[in-house]
This record gives sequence, C-alpha cells and structure tokens, in this order.
Amino acid sequence: MTSRSALGLAALLAGAGVTHFLRPRPYDAIIPSRLPGPPRAWTYVSGLAELACAAAVAAPRTRRAGALAAAGLFAGVFPANVKMAYDWRHRALPYRAVAYGRLPLQVPLVLWGLSVARDSGRA
Repeated sequence: MTSRSALGLAALLAGAGVTHFLRPRPYDAIIPSRLPGPPRAWTYVSGLAELACAAAVAAPRTRRAGALAAAGLFAGVFPANVKMAYDWRHRALPYRAVAYGRLPLQVPLVLWGLSVARDSGRA
C-alpha cells in the first residue's frame, strides 16, 4: 500500500507539473504580486518543483526526501490559492466553489506527503 500511495502522489505531482507548461496562463494569474519577477517565471519554477518532487517520490531511494519536499511545496503554494479565492470572490458560484475548495484541500495534500515520507522511512 505504501508504494501505491507514493506512486499516486508522484502521478498527481507530475500531472500538475506538466500543466504548468502546457497551460501556464491560469497559474500566472494566481502568482502573488509581491513575488519579484514575472509571474510566468514563478509558474515555470513551481512546475519544475512539482516535476522534481514527482521524480523523487517515484524513486524508492529518494522517496522520503521527495515526499517531504512535496509537503513543503503544497504548503508553499497556499498563498497562490488564497489569491485565487480573493480574486474570484465575485465570480459565479461554481467558480467561487472551486477557488474556495482549493484552500482546505491543501491540508490533506500536505498530510499525504508527510504520510508517504513517514511510510517510506519504515520500508
């Protein structure tokens, strides 16, 4: 079961990372303006970080470090989700539901990364 959970986490990270390159515009829009440089650079950096975490989680030798990095990444992108919720506060209900739903979703994602890290230490 540990391996299945780790591979699921790796797949989620890889899929999200790829979308940063295939469809960067939605990610650009949620980059907090306080970050220096162009939003597109941050979109690509975060996409690369997700792909790096995915690769690390997928490999048993680096799984623990990759899963801890993924948990940190999930926590680190929370300000972008807050910005999205704020920016979308006047949109139609389905859009607001998506934006607001992303906020509590970060908690199980962080916990998933920590769980994979913990379980990989036992293997």
